[in-house]
Amino acid sequence: MSRQDDPSAPQSAAPEKAASPRAAFPRRHPVLCLLAVLVLCLLGSGLWAYHETDIFLHTPPSSPGSSVIIDIKPGMTLAQTAAMLEEKGVVVDARRFQLLARWKEKGRHIQAGRFLVNTGWLPEKVLDVLVSGQGMLLKVTIREGLPWWSVAEELEAQGLCRAADFTSVIHDPEFLRHWGIPFASAEGFLFPDTYLMPSPEEQTRAAARSAANRMVENFWKQAASVWPDSRPAAEELKKAVILASIVEKETAVPEERPRVAGVYANRLARDMLLQADPTVIYGLGRSFSGPLLRKHLDDANNRYNTYQNTGLPPGPICSFGITALQAAVHPEEHDFLYFVATGRDKRHTFSKTLGEHNKAVQQYRAAQRETRRQTRGER
Repeated sequence: MSRQDDPSAPQSAAPEKAASPRAAFPRRHPVLCLLAVLVLCLLGSGLWAYHETDIFLHTPPSSPGSSVIIDIKPGMTLAQTAAMLEEKGVVVDARRFQLLARWKEKGRHIQAGRFLVNTGWLPEKVLDVLVSGQGMLLKVTIREGLPWWSVAEELEAQGLCRAADFTSVIHDPEFLRHWGIPFASAEGFLFPDTYLMPSPEEQTRAAARSAANRMVENFWKQAASVWPDSRPAAEELKKAVILASIVEKETAVPEERPRVAGVYANRLARDMLLQADPTVIYGLGRSFSGPLLRKHLDDANNRYNTYQNTGLPPGPICSFGITALQAAVHPEEHDFLYFVATGRDKRHTFSKTLGEHNKAVQQYRAAQRETRRQTRGER
């Protein structure tokens, strides 16, 4: 009997199949794999969105930036506003600006108006400016010595208001009463200064009144240094502002102003004619372009002609600075009754007698002739 037929012989085990490499790892469910992919995509998208949002919030569109004027009309939607900002380069992404406005809960609070913004600003600053309603401020400089009609023309040229509206406001009796102005106009109370004023959407009478209010308010603010305790009585105020306006026109040298005021104070005390050329010129009106002639000095119908009418003229003749007002209220005490330009610079020669004054006039004319010769290149 062969070995394989022997039942008592041990039986060999059946051969095992080789293990598959895949059997070492459990098979993943396809849904779980898809979810993992989605999570990774969402995480990546979130990180990308965060990165892009961070750049949007903390990087200005340009550096250095440039000023841009934008007009937000009444009724404009947040989307329209954001699109305009992107178009003008104020923000780089209109959609993100809308999201910022909604996140800050300011989307419904953007104001209509004209704004001066900058492409170097961050989006949040742009949003704050639009929400605050602080529209574009125009820089307007009113220099010393201008009559009211020149002030009106300057304001119109700068786009603040119509000259005609400003003229109407500063002659309005109610406006004058409100500000305690004892004249027929606000001449002399339109304080010369550099102003930052909101740019109006429309040039209305209200815009003109706003500008006039700022200037007169500034006058009283500055005048507080001259009258620190209380405002002067009407007669004292009249005399001070009229004299200050004449002083302003007579000399551009600040340290001369108290002396010039002293000359006029002396002449008034002696009932002498003031004989101030600037008052005559003012009375001739806005159409006068010079030169001042003898016929002008002889015209007694000109109420501002201080060669013909004694005392102060009926009102101020220009906008004056604070040094002129200080000089008018506190004139220098001296014996001078005359003054004339030196002809060599902006200063004046002051004289106590008419004889001294006539000599100073001759010196002025000689200096003028010399200047003309030098201008023509003569020797």
